[in-house]
Amino acid sequence: MTTSQQAASQQAASQQQRSVPKPVFTDAEAGAKVFPDSDSSARRFNYFVPARRKQTHYEDVTVEVQPDPRHYLSQNWLYGFADGRGGYPLDWTVLRAWGTDQPEPKRFPGSGGKGYEWPALGWHEFRDPNEEWELTLYRYNANVVRQLNQNVENARQTKAFGQWNRNWVRFVERNLGAWMHVDHGLGLYLYANAQRRAPTNMHNNAISVNSMHRIRSAQDLALYNLTLTEEIAGFDGTAHIEAWNSDPAWQGVRETAEQLTAIDDWCEAIFAGNVVFEPLVGELFRSHLVQHAAPRNGDFVTPTIVGAEEYDYAERDLRYTIPMFGLLTNDREFAGPNKSVMDGWLAAWVPRALAAARALQPLWSQPDAKPPRFEDGLDAAKSRFSGIVTDLGLAVPKELAQ
Repeated sequence: MTTSQQAASQQAASQQQRSVPKPVFTDAEAGAKVFPDSDSSARRFNYFVPARRKQTHYEDVTVEVQPDPRHYLSQNWLYGFADGRGGYPLDWTVLRAWGTDQPEPKRFPGSGGKGYEWPALGWHEFRDPNEEWELTLYRYNANVVRQLNQNVENARQTKAFGQWNRNWVRFVERNLGAWMHVDHGLGLYLYANAQRRAPTNMHNNAISVNSMHRIRSAQDLALYNLTLTEEIAGFDGTAHIEAWNSDPAWQGVRETAEQLTAIDDWCEAIFAGNVVFEPLVGELFRSHLVQHAAPRNGDFVTPTIVGAEEYDYAERDLRYTIPMFGLLTNDREFAGPNKSVMDGWLAAWVPRALAAARALQPLWSQPDAKPPRFEDGLDAAKSRFSGIVTDLGLAVPKELAQ
């Protein structure tokens, strides 16, 4: 081939069009977005604004582990329900946090990660003060169960159950066992159901741990019931079933507990359970009856079982509940409507809880050595409840005077 022929061939090749895929930039590439720690001096990276100056390990493993199409799901939710809704619909509660009235960004293939700035709405501002996640749940419950097992085993070895008054044995087999039904029902059908409906992982974790506390307490009482059946002659381990099904003193609690499990709104479920039912009924029974009466009747073991549940509620479950609802009663957009809704919940649930509490009054006369008066215990429970409501910025309901 001559030199002129070679030049002509090269010129023809350079003019030939090649079918080569061309890059299309959608702003979804790594490094395209600017995050709170994107500056070059940052030594750690995160995609959210920490509650404090530096993010915690709890935030690292919890914040937006459950994604949100308002932020980073570039093609909307990856799954949906039969009615077409996807993920975690915000209308699963009538309460609203700021930003929830804004529409979700339009998503389509190639739309990238564009969305609202973090946080897109007020739900994401919640942080559990207990900083609960899987590791903390396992550690805490393992420690509780270990301690309870040691207490019960020590009592068995020292024959401590033989010191109980006979009427106290009858009281425990019927009434402490009856409370096991409350723990099991609320743990499995109220709290576990509510946690799936909550819109962020911070809520999910806190509520699911609350659920595990109640289920563990039910298990503690069931195992304790089996131990007492073995250790105390004549102890009827099935008496709690008849008490729960037929004893008039327990029918108010049973009715209210069953009504709680039928709540569809996840916020109302947690509010009615932790703000209303627990201080007015749960603490009344556990603290103002069982824990006061047990030592006077020769029983120093049962208070450790019941006391573990009291600590679960007072120091952990209530501890996350107040800031969770406090954010909503102080919301910068919906504080007024949220308070109105919660006032309605108080009006609906306080009379039911008080009726259930008053139905328990005959239990105070059953032990040989009596606890403090029922009315004194109920007044203390009302005072406790009033403090919780006040902390949330709500008015104490007039129904409390009943």
